Amino acid sequence: MNNYDTKIGIKAWAEEDRPREKLGTQGRRALSDAELIAILIGSGSRNETAVELSRRILHHYDNDLNKLGKASIAELSNFKGIGEAKAISIIAALEIGRRRDDTENPAPEYISTSRDAYNLIKRHLVDLNHEEFWILLTGRSQKFIARELVSKGGLSATIVDPKIIFGLALQHQASNIFLVHNHPSGNLKPSNEDLHLTKKLVEAGRLLDIRIMDHLIITNGGFYSFADEGVF
Repeated sequence: MNNYDTKIGIKAWAEEDRPREKLGTQGRRALSDAELIAILIGSGSRNETAVELSRRILHHYDNDLNKLGKASIAELSNFKGIGEAKAISIIAALEIGRRRDDTENPAPEYISTSRDAYNLIKRHLVDLNHEEFWILLTGRSQKFIARELVSKGGLSATIVDPKIIFGLALQHQASNIFLVHNHPSGNLKPSNEDLHLTKKLVEAGRLLDIRIMDHLIITNGGFYSFADEGVF
């Protein structure tokens, strides 16, 4: 290893680049996003401190932690100075923050609105780079029964088998189903495929006396409700 690749420990950083000490003396809220990430990274290189590296990473994602939260291990590892272990540390920390937010805003016991359904499922679908299709199952009184992942797909689509959806509903003895999937593109507008699938499932549900209550499309910026928009 040459001198240019030598890692620098926190104790060797300049005073202003010691976020751990700053956190200890001034509290966690005194640290910038870059300083918090630098603590996760732990070390920089001969030419760049951990704080500088963190600023570079954040700049790449427009200083948006939500965008950073969507990054994969491979993507983060492309930054010079970030190996797999550091990439995993960053991803894990952001996921803990997301789960804390979910804990502080507990989902309702009953699903009576599209917002209730969104609160139940959102943490599973935001920040994904691929599509996933989930269902929320409720009883006749709209009491929440189960949350099930039906399928995973690519960037723009996922294959959904109605037999799996209604099989899960029958297994849980559910009376109602909320359909949910995400659009990684950020576009909340339903596609023709979304509309066709929803109509197909609504009709199939009538035969089984299982009601499709809503279909939500979720992005990092919010959600679209078929029921609220009067689509069915």
